[in-house]
Amino acid sequence: MLDFENLEKYRENNRIEAKKALGGLPHSIWETYSAFANTLGGILLLGVEEHEDRSLHPVDLPDPERLVKEFWDIVNNPQKVSTNILTSRDVTIRQIDGCHIIVIVVPRAHRYDRPVYVEGNPMTGTYRRNGEGDYRCTKEEVFAMTRDASARTQDMQVLEEMDTDVFCYDSVHSYRMRMKYARPGHVWEDLEDIDFLFRLGAVGRGADGRLHPTAAGLLMFGYEYEIVREYPMYFLDYQEQLDDSARWTDRIVSSSGDWSGNVYDFYFRVYNRIVQDIKVPFRIENGSRVDDTPVHTALREALANCLVNADYYGHQGLVIIRKKDQITFSNPGGFRIEIDVARSGGISDPRNSAMLKMFNLIDIGERAGSGIPNIYHVWESQGWKEPAIIEGFEPERITLALSVEKIGDKKSAIKIGDKKSAIKENMKTQIIEFLTDHSTAKMSEITESIGLKSSRTRDYMRELISEGIVVAEGANRNRTYRLKA
Repeated sequence: MLDFENLEKYRENNRIEAKKALGGLPHSIWETYSAFANTLGGILLLGVEEHEDRSLHPVDLPDPERLVKEFWDIVNNPQKVSTNILTSRDVTIRQIDGCHIIVIVVPRAHRYDRPVYVEGNPMTGTYRRNGEGDYRCTKEEVFAMTRDASARTQDMQVLEEMDTDVFCYDSVHSYRMRMKYARPGHVWEDLEDIDFLFRLGAVGRGADGRLHPTAAGLLMFGYEYEIVREYPMYFLDYQEQLDDSARWTDRIVSSSGDWSGNVYDFYFRVYNRIVQDIKVPFRIENGSRVDDTPVHTALREALANCLVNADYYGHQGLVIIRKKDQITFSNPGGFRIEIDVARSGGISDPRNSAMLKMFNLIDIGERAGSGIPNIYHVWESQGWKEPAIIEGFEPERITLALSVEKIGDKKSAIKIGDKKSAIKENMKTQIIEFLTDHSTAKMSEITESIGLKSSRTRDYMRELISEGIVVAEGANRNRTYRLKA
Protein backbone atom coordinates (compact mmCIF):
# COMPACT_ATOMS: atom_id res chain seq x y z
CA MET A 1 0.00 0.00 0.00
CA LEU A 2 1.10 3.58 -0.62
CA ASP A 3 2.52 5.90 2.04
CA PHE A 4 -0.25 8.49 1.83
CA GLU A 5 1.65 10.91 4.06
CA ASN A 6 4.23 11.20 1.28
CA LEU A 7 1.99 10.90 -1.77
CA GLU A 8 4.08 13.39 -3.75
CA LYS A 9 6.99 10.93 -4.01
CA TYR A 10 4.95 8.54 -6.16
CA ARG A 11 4.51 8.64 -9.92
CA GLU A 12 1.89 7.14 -12.20
CA ASN A 13 3.10 3.79 -13.49
CA ASN A 14 1.75 0.38 -14.42
CA ARG A 15 0.42 -0.06 -10.85
CA ILE A 16 -0.78 3.49 -10.02
CA GLU A 17 -3.35 5.67 -11.83
CA ALA A 18 -4.49 9.09 -10.57
CA LYS A 19 -7.68 10.98 -11.56
CA LYS A 20 -8.87 14.39 -10.33
CA ALA A 21 -12.52 13.27 -10.63
CA LEU A 22 -13.85 16.69 -9.61
CA GLY A 23 -16.53 16.38 -12.27
CA GLY A 24 -17.65 12.90 -11.22
CA LEU A 25 -16.42 9.43 -12.03
CA PRO A 26 -14.21 9.59 -15.15
CA HIS A 27 -15.34 7.21 -17.90
CA SER A 28 -11.73 6.02 -18.32
CA ILE A 29 -11.57 4.45 -14.85
CA TRP A 30 -13.40 1.39 -16.20
CA GLU A 31 -10.72 0.82 -18.80
CA THR A 32 -8.14 1.11 -16.01
CA TYR A 33 -10.14 -1.25 -13.79
CA SER A 34 -10.11 -3.82 -16.61
CA ALA A 35 -6.40 -3.20 -17.29
CA PHE A 36 -5.32 -3.60 -13.67
CA ALA A 37 -7.44 -6.74 -13.23
CA ASN A 38 -6.03 -8.37 -16.37
CA THR A 39 -2.40 -7.43 -15.71
CA LEU A 40 -0.76 -7.18 -12.26
CA GLY A 41 -3.39 -5.30 -10.25
CA GLY A 42 -3.03 -1.67 -9.20
CA ILE A 43 -4.31 1.33 -7.27
CA LEU A 44 -6.77 3.88 -8.62
CA LEU A 45 -6.62 7.27 -6.88
CA LEU A 46 -9.63 9.58 -7.31
CA GLY A 47 -9.15 13.15 -6.14
CA VAL A 48 -5.44 13.17 -7.01
CA GLU A 49 -3.78 15.23 -9.72
CA GLU A 50 -0.39 15.03 -11.39
CA HIS A 51 1.76 18.18 -11.39
CA GLU A 52 4.20 19.17 -14.13
CA ASP A 53 7.05 17.37 -12.37
CA ARG A 54 4.82 14.24 -12.41
CA SER A 55 4.44 14.27 -8.63
CA LEU A 56 1.00 13.39 -7.21
CA HIS A 57 -1.03 15.73 -5.00
CA PRO A 58 -4.52 15.49 -3.46
CA VAL A 59 -7.45 17.69 -4.40
CA ASP A 60 -10.53 17.76 -2.22
CA LEU A 61 -13.45 15.73 -3.56
CA PRO A 62 -16.64 17.61 -2.62
CA ASP A 63 -18.82 14.50 -2.16
CA PRO A 64 -16.68 11.34 -2.00
CA GLU A 65 -19.48 9.23 -0.47
CA ARG A 66 -21.66 9.85 -3.53
CA LEU A 67 -18.82 8.87 -5.87
CA VAL A 68 -18.20 5.66 -3.92
CA LYS A 69 -21.89 4.72 -4.17
CA GLU A 70 -21.90 5.47 -7.89
CA PHE A 71 -18.76 3.36 -8.33
CA TRP A 72 -20.32 0.34 -6.58
CA ASP A 73 -23.52 0.70 -8.61
CA ILE A 74 -21.57 0.57 -11.88
CA VAL A 75 -19.01 -2.11 -10.95
CA ASN A 76 -21.88 -4.42 -9.93
CA ASN A 77 -23.70 -3.84 -13.23
CA PRO A 78 -22.83 -6.78 -15.55
CA GLN A 79 -23.83 -4.73 -18.59
CA LYS A 80 -21.05 -2.29 -17.71
CA VAL A 81 -18.42 -4.53 -16.10
CA SER A 82 -18.13 -8.27 -16.71
CA THR A 83 -17.32 -9.11 -13.09
CA ASN A 84 -16.75 -7.37 -9.77
CA ILE A 85 -13.54 -8.69 -8.20
CA LEU A 86 -13.52 -6.13 -5.36
CA THR A 87 -14.55 -6.36 -1.72
CA SER A 88 -15.67 -3.52 0.55
CA ARG A 89 -12.12 -3.25 1.91
CA ASP A 90 -10.78 -2.41 -1.55
CA VAL A 91 -12.59 0.95 -1.80
CA THR A 92 -11.89 3.51 0.92
CA ILE A 93 -12.10 7.25 1.52
CA ARG A 94 -8.95 8.85 2.95
CA GLN A 95 -8.13 12.33 4.16
CA ILE A 96 -4.74 13.78 3.21
CA ASP A 97 -3.74 17.33 4.14
CA GLY A 98 -7.40 18.14 4.66
CA CYS A 99 -8.38 16.74 1.25
CA HIS A 100 -10.70 13.78 0.75
CA ILE A 101 -9.62 11.22 -1.84
CA ILE A 102 -10.89 7.78 -2.86
CA VAL A 103 -8.51 4.82 -2.99
CA ILE A 104 -9.55 1.80 -5.09
CA VAL A 105 -7.24 -1.21 -4.83
CA VAL A 106 -7.81 -3.48 -7.82
CA PRO A 107 -6.28 -6.96 -7.36
CA ARG A 108 -5.09 -9.11 -10.19
CA ALA A 109 -8.11 -11.18 -11.24
CA HIS A 110 -8.01 -14.94 -10.84
CA ARG A 111 -7.60 -16.75 -14.14
CA TYR A 112 -11.20 -18.00 -14.07
CA ASP A 113 -12.44 -14.38 -13.89
CA ARG A 114 -10.33 -13.19 -16.81
CA PRO A 115 -10.80 -11.53 -19.14
CA VAL A 116 -12.32 -8.72 -17.10
CA TYR A 117 -13.95 -6.47 -19.70
CA VAL A 118 -16.29 -3.48 -19.98
CA GLU A 119 -19.28 -2.49 -22.09
CA GLY A 120 -20.44 -6.09 -22.58
CA ASN A 121 -17.96 -7.14 -25.28
CA PRO A 122 -14.71 -8.92 -24.42
CA MET A 123 -13.28 -8.38 -27.91
CA THR A 124 -13.52 -4.59 -27.66
CA GLY A 125 -13.68 -4.02 -23.91
CA THR A 126 -10.70 -5.98 -22.56
CA TYR A 127 -7.69 -3.90 -21.49
CA ARG A 128 -4.24 -4.36 -20.05
CA ARG A 129 -1.71 -2.03 -18.50
CA ASN A 130 1.53 -0.99 -20.20
CA GLY A 131 3.63 1.63 -18.46
CA GLU A 132 1.39 4.53 -17.49
CA GLY A 133 -1.43 3.72 -19.90
CA ASP A 134 -4.13 1.21 -20.70
CA TYR A 135 -4.30 -0.52 -24.05
CA ARG A 136 -7.04 -2.55 -25.69
CA CYS A 137 -6.13 -6.23 -25.89
CA THR A 138 -5.83 -8.01 -29.19
CA LYS A 139 -8.11 -10.92 -30.04
CA GLU A 140 -5.18 -13.29 -29.42
CA GLU A 141 -4.74 -11.94 -25.89
CA VAL A 142 -8.47 -12.31 -25.17
CA PHE A 143 -8.47 -15.87 -26.53
CA ALA A 144 -5.46 -16.74 -24.34
CA MET A 145 -7.24 -15.49 -21.21
CA THR A 146 -10.40 -17.38 -22.18
CA ARG A 147 -8.44 -20.61 -22.63
CA ASP A 148 -6.88 -20.20 -19.19
CA ALA A 149 -10.26 -19.54 -17.57
CA SER A 150 -11.47 -23.06 -18.33
CA ALA A 151 -11.58 -25.62 -15.50
CA ARG A 152 -10.19 -28.21 -17.93
CA THR A 153 -6.62 -27.52 -18.91
CA GLN A 154 -5.80 -26.89 -22.56
CA ASP A 155 -4.12 -30.23 -23.16
CA MET A 156 -7.16 -32.33 -22.19
CA GLN A 157 -8.91 -31.52 -25.48
CA VAL A 158 -9.59 -34.49 -27.76
CA LEU A 159 -8.52 -33.59 -31.31
CA GLU A 160 -11.22 -35.33 -33.31
CA GLU A 161 -9.89 -34.29 -36.72
CA MET A 162 -6.70 -36.30 -36.11
CA ASP A 163 -5.96 -40.03 -35.96
CA THR A 164 -3.42 -41.93 -33.90
CA ASP A 165 -0.98 -42.06 -36.80
CA VAL A 166 0.18 -38.56 -35.74
CA PHE A 167 2.35 -40.22 -33.07
CA CYS A 168 6.05 -40.95 -33.31
CA TYR A 169 6.02 -44.44 -31.85
CA ASP A 170 9.76 -44.33 -31.23
CA SER A 171 8.97 -41.60 -28.69
CA VAL A 172 6.13 -43.66 -27.24
CA HIS A 173 8.35 -46.73 -26.82
CA SER A 174 11.13 -44.64 -25.28
CA TYR A 175 8.63 -43.23 -22.79
CA ARG A 176 7.35 -46.72 -21.93
CA MET A 177 10.90 -47.92 -21.24
CA ARG A 178 11.51 -44.97 -18.92
CA MET A 179 8.24 -45.61 -17.12
CA LYS A 180 9.08 -49.30 -16.76
CA TYR A 181 12.37 -48.32 -15.12
CA ALA A 182 10.72 -45.69 -12.89
CA ARG A 183 7.70 -47.84 -11.95
CA PRO A 184 8.55 -51.52 -12.37
CA GLY A 185 5.55 -53.86 -12.42
CA HIS A 186 3.05 -51.07 -13.19
CA VAL A 187 -0.38 -52.39 -14.23
CA TRP A 188 -0.05 -50.69 -17.64
CA GLU A 189 3.24 -52.36 -18.44
CA ASP A 190 1.86 -55.16 -20.66
CA LEU A 191 -0.83 -53.14 -22.45
CA GLU A 192 -0.79 -52.64 -26.20
CA ASP A 193 0.43 -49.18 -27.23
CA ILE A 194 -3.01 -47.76 -27.99
CA ASP A 195 -4.47 -49.00 -24.68
CA PHE A 196 -1.46 -47.62 -22.84
CA LEU A 197 -1.86 -44.21 -24.51
CA PHE A 198 -5.59 -44.21 -23.64
CA ARG A 199 -4.89 -44.76 -19.94
CA LEU A 200 -2.07 -42.26 -20.02
CA GLY A 201 -4.41 -39.58 -21.39
CA ALA A 202 -2.58 -39.30 -24.71
CA VAL A 203 -5.66 -40.43 -26.64
CA GLY A 204 -9.36 -40.03 -25.88
CA ARG A 205 -12.67 -41.08 -27.33
CA GLY A 206 -14.36 -38.57 -29.59
CA ALA A 207 -18.04 -37.96 -30.27
CA ASP A 208 -17.75 -40.44 -33.17
CA GLY A 209 -16.83 -43.22 -30.72
CA ARG A 210 -13.30 -43.55 -32.14
CA LEU A 211 -9.99 -42.88 -30.44
CA HIS A 212 -8.18 -39.66 -31.30
CA PRO A 213 -5.07 -37.98 -29.87
CA THR A 214 -5.51 -35.52 -27.04
CA ALA A 215 -3.65 -32.24 -27.17
CA ALA A 216 -1.29 -33.58 -24.49
CA GLY A 217 -0.61 -36.73 -26.49
CA LEU A 218 0.01 -34.78 -29.68
CA LEU A 219 2.44 -32.39 -27.96
CA MET A 220 4.30 -35.10 -26.07
CA PHE A 221 4.55 -37.80 -28.74
CA GLY A 222 3.46 -36.34 -32.09
CA TYR A 223 5.59 -35.45 -35.09
CA GLU A 224 6.34 -31.74 -35.36
CA TYR A 225 4.61 -31.42 -38.73
CA GLU A 226 1.45 -32.87 -37.16
CA ILE A 227 1.70 -30.67 -34.06
CA VAL A 228 1.77 -27.44 -36.07
CA ARG A 229 -1.57 -28.37 -37.67
CA GLU A 230 -3.18 -27.75 -34.25
CA TYR A 231 -0.60 -25.28 -32.90
CA PRO A 232 0.56 -23.08 -35.80
CA MET A 233 2.93 -21.10 -33.51
CA TYR A 234 4.53 -24.23 -32.01
CA PHE A 235 8.31 -23.88 -31.89
CA LEU A 236 10.84 -25.29 -29.42
CA ASP A 237 14.27 -23.68 -29.44
CA TYR A 238 17.38 -24.49 -27.40
CA GLN A 239 20.48 -22.34 -27.90
CA GLU A 240 23.96 -22.69 -26.44
CA GLN A 241 25.76 -19.35 -26.43
CA LEU A 242 29.13 -20.29 -24.96
CA ASP A 243 31.32 -18.30 -27.34
CA ASP A 244 30.88 -14.53 -27.54
CA SER A 245 32.18 -14.51 -31.10
CA ALA A 246 29.33 -16.71 -32.38
CA ARG A 247 25.58 -16.24 -32.27
CA TRP A 248 25.32 -19.76 -30.84
CA THR A 249 27.64 -22.72 -30.47
CA ASP A 250 24.88 -25.35 -30.62
CA ARG A 251 21.17 -25.28 -31.29
CA ILE A 252 18.23 -27.68 -31.14
CA VAL A 253 14.95 -26.68 -32.81
CA SER A 254 11.73 -28.61 -33.20
CA SER A 255 11.44 -27.80 -36.92
CA SER A 256 14.80 -29.23 -38.02
CA GLY A 257 13.20 -32.37 -39.50
CA ASP A 258 15.94 -34.75 -38.31
CA TRP A 259 14.10 -35.77 -35.13
CA SER A 260 10.45 -35.94 -34.00
CA GLY A 261 10.23 -32.35 -32.78
CA ASN A 262 7.87 -33.25 -29.91
CA VAL A 263 7.99 -32.08 -26.29
CA TYR A 264 9.08 -35.45 -24.85
CA ASP A 265 12.13 -35.82 -27.08
CA PHE A 266 12.98 -32.13 -26.72
CA TYR A 267 13.07 -32.48 -22.94
CA PHE A 268 15.76 -35.17 -22.94
CA ARG A 269 17.83 -33.61 -25.72
CA VAL A 270 17.91 -30.31 -23.85
CA TYR A 271 18.30 -31.75 -20.35
CA ASN A 272 21.37 -33.69 -21.42
CA ARG A 273 22.88 -30.46 -22.76
CA ILE A 274 22.23 -28.22 -19.75
CA VAL A 275 23.61 -30.71 -17.21
CA GLN A 276 26.67 -31.87 -19.17
CA ASP A 277 29.08 -29.65 -17.19
CA ILE A 278 27.66 -30.32 -13.74
CA LYS A 279 30.20 -32.10 -11.60
CA VAL A 280 28.79 -35.17 -9.88
CA PRO A 281 30.32 -36.09 -6.50
CA PHE A 282 31.23 -39.75 -5.99
CA ARG A 283 28.40 -41.29 -3.95
CA ILE A 284 27.33 -44.91 -3.46
CA GLU A 285 23.77 -45.84 -2.55
CA ASN A 286 22.56 -49.46 -2.27
CA GLY A 287 25.73 -50.64 -3.95
CA SER A 288 25.38 -48.36 -7.02
CA ARG A 289 26.84 -44.99 -7.84
CA VAL A 290 24.27 -42.17 -7.80
CA ASP A 291 24.97 -39.72 -10.63
CA ASP A 292 22.64 -37.01 -9.42
CA THR A 293 22.75 -33.80 -7.37
CA PRO A 294 20.24 -31.23 -6.09
CA VAL A 295 21.27 -29.04 -9.05
CA HIS A 296 20.25 -31.83 -11.45
CA THR A 297 16.88 -32.05 -9.71
CA ALA A 298 16.37 -28.29 -9.83
CA LEU A 299 17.19 -28.13 -13.53
CA ARG A 300 14.75 -30.97 -14.24
CA GLU A 301 12.09 -28.98 -12.39
CA ALA A 302 12.90 -25.79 -14.31
CA LEU A 303 12.79 -27.51 -17.70
CA ALA A 304 9.60 -29.45 -16.92
CA ASN A 305 7.88 -26.33 -15.53
CA CYS A 306 8.72 -24.44 -18.70
CA LEU A 307 7.26 -27.18 -20.91
CA VAL A 308 4.07 -27.96 -18.96
CA ASN A 309 3.18 -24.30 -18.34
CA ALA A 310 3.63 -23.09 -21.91
CA ASP A 311 0.68 -21.82 -23.93
CA TYR A 312 1.46 -23.60 -27.19
CA TYR A 313 -1.03 -21.42 -29.04
CA GLY A 314 1.02 -18.39 -27.99
CA HIS A 315 3.50 -16.41 -30.03
CA GLN A 316 7.31 -16.60 -30.19
CA GLY A 317 7.61 -20.21 -29.08
CA LEU A 318 9.51 -21.72 -26.19
CA VAL A 319 13.14 -20.65 -25.91
CA ILE A 320 15.88 -21.99 -23.63
CA ILE A 321 19.29 -20.31 -23.71
CA ARG A 322 22.40 -21.64 -22.00
CA LYS A 323 25.29 -19.23 -21.54
CA LYS A 324 28.53 -19.57 -19.60
CA ASP A 325 27.02 -18.08 -16.47
CA GLN A 326 23.25 -18.28 -16.99
CA ILE A 327 20.42 -20.51 -18.19
CA THR A 328 17.09 -18.93 -19.11
CA PHE A 329 13.81 -20.77 -19.64
CA SER A 330 11.18 -18.72 -21.47
CA ASN A 331 7.72 -19.88 -22.50
CA PRO A 332 4.61 -18.23 -23.97
CA GLY A 333 1.76 -17.73 -21.50
CA GLY A 334 1.40 -15.83 -18.23
CA PHE A 335 1.36 -17.10 -14.66
CA ARG A 336 -1.89 -18.78 -13.61
CA ILE A 337 -1.15 -18.03 -9.94
CA GLU A 338 0.63 -15.10 -8.28
CA ILE A 339 4.42 -15.24 -8.59
CA ASP A 340 4.81 -14.85 -4.82
CA VAL A 341 2.45 -17.81 -4.30
CA ALA A 342 4.44 -19.90 -6.77
CA ARG A 343 7.66 -19.06 -4.91
CA SER A 344 6.09 -20.01 -1.58
CA GLY A 345 4.97 -23.41 -2.89
CA GLY A 346 2.13 -25.72 -1.96
CA ILE A 347 -0.16 -24.64 -4.81
CA SER A 348 0.07 -26.04 -8.32
CA ASP A 349 -2.02 -24.86 -11.27
CA PRO A 350 -0.27 -26.08 -14.44
CA ARG A 351 -1.53 -24.93 -17.82
CA ASN A 352 -1.14 -28.48 -19.17
CA SER A 353 -1.99 -30.86 -16.33
CA ALA A 354 -2.18 -33.98 -18.53
CA MET A 355 1.38 -33.37 -19.71
CA LEU A 356 2.50 -32.88 -16.11
CA LYS A 357 0.96 -36.25 -15.22
CA MET A 358 2.92 -37.86 -18.06
CA PHE A 359 6.18 -36.38 -16.80
CA ASN A 360 5.34 -37.38 -13.21
CA LEU A 361 5.00 -41.03 -14.24
CA ILE A 362 8.66 -41.03 -15.28
CA ASP A 363 9.66 -39.17 -12.10
CA ILE A 364 9.99 -35.71 -13.63
CA GLY A 365 8.19 -32.68 -12.23
CA GLU A 366 6.26 -31.91 -9.04
CA ARG A 367 2.49 -31.82 -8.60
CA ALA A 368 2.53 -30.28 -5.11
CA GLY A 369 3.83 -26.87 -6.20
CA SER A 370 7.25 -27.47 -4.62
CA GLY A 371 9.27 -27.20 -7.84
CA ILE A 372 9.94 -23.45 -7.85
CA PRO A 373 10.69 -23.21 -4.09
CA ASN A 374 13.14 -26.09 -4.50
CA ILE A 375 14.91 -24.27 -7.33
CA TYR A 376 15.34 -21.19 -5.11
CA HIS A 377 16.57 -23.34 -2.22
CA VAL A 378 19.14 -25.18 -4.34
CA TRP A 379 20.48 -21.96 -5.88
CA GLU A 380 20.85 -20.42 -2.43
CA SER A 381 22.68 -23.48 -1.12
CA GLN A 382 25.10 -23.25 -4.07
CA GLY A 383 25.90 -19.64 -3.32
CA TRP A 384 24.52 -18.54 -6.69
CA LYS A 385 22.52 -15.44 -7.44
CA GLU A 386 18.83 -15.72 -6.60
CA PRO A 387 16.74 -16.91 -9.57
CA ALA A 388 14.70 -14.21 -11.31
CA ILE A 389 11.16 -14.78 -12.56
CA ILE A 390 10.02 -12.21 -15.09
CA GLU A 391 6.45 -11.94 -16.36
CA GLY A 392 6.07 -10.05 -19.61
CA PHE A 393 3.08 -8.91 -21.63
CA GLU A 394 2.51 -8.09 -25.32
CA PRO A 395 2.85 -11.05 -25.74
CA GLU A 396 2.50 -12.88 -22.45
CA ARG A 397 5.69 -14.70 -21.48
CA ILE A 398 7.29 -16.14 -18.38
CA THR A 399 11.08 -16.19 -18.11
CA LEU A 400 13.06 -17.95 -15.38
CA ALA A 401 16.70 -16.83 -15.27
CA LEU A 402 19.13 -19.07 -13.39
CA SER A 403 22.53 -17.43 -13.02
CA VAL A 404 25.69 -19.31 -12.10
CA GLU A 405 29.40 -18.51 -12.19
CA LYS A 406 30.42 -21.94 -13.44
CA ILE A 407 27.89 -24.78 -13.55
CA GLY A 408 28.83 -27.49 -11.08
CA ASP A 409 31.81 -25.60 -9.61
CA LYS A 410 30.60 -24.65 -6.18
CA LYS A 411 34.00 -23.29 -5.10
CA SER A 412 33.96 -20.87 -7.99
CA ALA A 413 30.43 -19.83 -7.12
CA ILE A 414 31.38 -19.21 -3.52
CA LYS A 415 34.33 -17.06 -4.59
CA ILE A 416 31.96 -14.61 -6.21
CA GLY A 417 29.96 -14.62 -3.01
CA ASP A 418 32.40 -12.27 -1.27
CA LYS A 419 30.98 -9.10 0.22
CA LYS A 420 31.60 -6.84 -2.77
CA SER A 421 30.09 -9.22 -5.33
CA ALA A 422 27.17 -10.04 -3.05
CA ILE A 423 26.31 -6.33 -2.81
CA LYS A 424 26.44 -5.98 -6.60
CA GLU A 425 24.21 -8.99 -7.19
CA ASN A 426 21.76 -7.75 -4.55
CA MET A 427 21.55 -4.34 -6.23
CA LYS A 428 20.93 -5.92 -9.63
CA THR A 429 18.19 -8.07 -8.13
CA GLN A 430 16.58 -4.95 -6.66
CA ILE A 431 16.63 -3.30 -10.09
CA ILE A 432 14.95 -6.35 -11.66
CA GLU A 433 12.29 -6.37 -8.94
CA PHE A 434 11.68 -2.61 -9.43
CA LEU A 435 11.26 -3.07 -13.21
CA THR A 436 8.96 -6.02 -12.57
CA ASP A 437 6.59 -3.63 -10.79
CA HIS A 438 7.21 -0.74 -13.22
CA SER A 439 6.99 -1.67 -16.87
CA THR A 440 9.24 1.27 -17.81
CA ALA A 441 11.36 3.61 -15.70
CA LYS A 442 13.94 6.36 -16.08
CA MET A 443 17.46 6.10 -14.67
CA SER A 444 16.63 8.67 -11.97
CA GLU A 445 13.67 6.58 -10.77
CA ILE A 446 15.76 3.41 -10.64
CA THR A 447 18.56 5.24 -8.82
CA GLU A 448 16.11 6.55 -6.23
CA SER A 449 14.53 3.12 -5.74
CA ILE A 450 17.81 1.37 -4.83
CA GLY A 451 19.41 4.32 -3.03
CA LEU A 452 22.72 4.50 -4.94
CA LYS A 453 24.63 7.18 -6.82
CA SER A 454 23.63 7.52 -10.45
CA SER A 455 27.12 6.49 -11.67
CA ARG A 456 26.96 3.19 -9.78
CA THR A 457 23.40 2.54 -10.96
CA ARG A 458 24.51 3.10 -14.57
CA ASP A 459 27.24 0.46 -14.12
CA TYR A 460 24.66 -2.08 -12.95
CA MET A 461 22.28 -1.14 -15.77
CA ARG A 462 25.01 -1.67 -18.36
CA GLU A 463 25.61 -5.16 -16.97
CA LEU A 464 21.90 -6.02 -17.03
CA ILE A 465 21.63 -4.78 -20.62
CA SER A 466 24.66 -6.82 -21.70
CA GLU A 467 23.15 -9.88 -19.99
CA GLY A 468 20.00 -9.47 -22.07
CA ILE A 469 17.78 -8.85 -19.03
CA VAL A 470 17.08 -5.12 -19.49
CA VAL A 471 16.38 -3.09 -22.64
CA ALA A 472 17.07 0.64 -23.03
CA GLU A 473 14.75 2.71 -25.23
CA GLY A 474 15.06 6.33 -26.33
CA ALA A 475 18.00 8.70 -25.94
CA ASN A 476 19.39 11.17 -23.43
CA ARG A 477 16.75 12.58 -21.07
CA ASN A 478 13.96 10.57 -22.67
CA ARG A 479 15.71 7.24 -22.22
CA THR A 480 13.71 4.62 -20.35
CA TYR A 481 14.44 1.06 -19.30
CA ARG A 482 12.30 -2.08 -19.18
CA LEU A 483 12.74 -5.80 -18.67
CA LYS A 484 13.30 -7.65 -21.91
CA ALA A 485 10.06 -9.41 -22.90
